[in-house]
Amino acid sequence: MSQETHGVDELEGFARESIRVAGEEALSFYGRGNAKLRFDEGVITEAELRLNQLFENRVRERFPEHRLFQENSENAGYSHRSERYVWVFNALDGVANFQAGIPIWGISLALLENAWPIFGFFSMPVTGDLFFARAGGKAFRGDTSIETSPQEDINDESLLLAYARFHRHYRTTFPGKIRDFGCAAAHLCYMAMGRAEAALVSNESYRDLAAVRIIIEAAGGKIYKMDGTEYFLNESLEGWPMHEDFLVARKETYPLVRECLEKFSS
Repeated sequence: MSQETHGVDELEGFARESIRVAGEEALSFYGRGNAKLRFDEGVITEAELRLNQLFENRVRERFPEHRLFQENSENAGYSHRSERYVWVFNALDGVANFQAGIPIWGISLALLENAWPIFGFFSMPVTGDLFFARAGGKAFRGDTSIETSPQEDINDESLLLAYARFHRHYRTTFPGKIRDFGCAAAHLCYMAMGRAEAALVSNESYRDLAAVRIIIEAAGGKIYKMDGTEYFLNESLEGWPMHEDFLVARKETYPLVRECLEKFSS
């Protein structure tokens, strides 16, 4: 086994264990939101602070020269040294579900080398699902490889996963079902395993999509702008939310879904 392969295996093993530990910690906060509040921001803040500190401590102990992704900072820059590795940790995706005790939420973790993706994980601690892919490799749910749906058309059984308030922004002739499960990363992973034909995402950030981008691309999907051009996530490496919508689909499926969506004028 080459030194390079051994290195990736070691890094992957660290990431797999770290996201498992983070999931166990997150479960101690899960569903603890104040039932008298529609959204308990306090429990979310406490959980995210705890999980971020937990992961940072693990990286500092094991790989002290590696960097942690930060919004609004310089995350690029080529290097041959250990700081070429950058960990992108998203403590909670689907925070409303998390604080309310709804199981569709998760934790994502990606590793970059000089801004290029190496691998990505998305863990859903309540359901026990772990999605994973190495860049350029296959995508997995647990030990089972997954792929996007090979369906060549869309019909009344097709599924489009959308974001909250989608119907306030779009008029649609999509012939199938449109659902929002409250967690964009879960939406992309469900699409990666062929359960949905496309997913519409909005106001996400680099941190939100870094890991699931690797998974969806390994499974056969792409992130597209609404004008049909492919979106390259490194365009948003500074980390702030992307104030536009993206349609995630297979190349063959994108135009079929896109022609069903008409955005209301502002």
